[in-house]
Amino acid sequence: MTDANVRIPIEARDRLAQIAAEEGMSLRGYLAHLAETLLTPDERAQRAARARTVLHEWNGYDPTETEAAAADAELDRRLSEAGAP
Repeated sequence: MTDANVRIPIEARDRLAQIAAEEGMSLRGYLAHLAETLLTPDERAQRAARARTVLHEWNGYDPTETEAAAADAELDRRLSEAGAP
C-alpha cells in the first residue's frame, strides 16, 4: 500500500495519536481503520433511505419533511437537556 502525507494541525495529530494508542493501534493503523469504517455522506444518505423504507414497510412510518424536522429538533432538545455534546 502506498502511503500519503496529510497536513493537519499538530494538536489534531497528537489527539488522534493518543486515541489510537488507547485503542492499542498506531496512528497509521487507526486512520486506516477510520477510513474503512466511517460512512461517506452519500453512504449515510443511502442507509437512511433504506431505514425509512424498512420503517414504512414495517409500520407505515412516512413523515413529511416538516415532521422529520420537528422530530430532529425534539431529539436535539432532549440530548441537550441530558448534557450530550
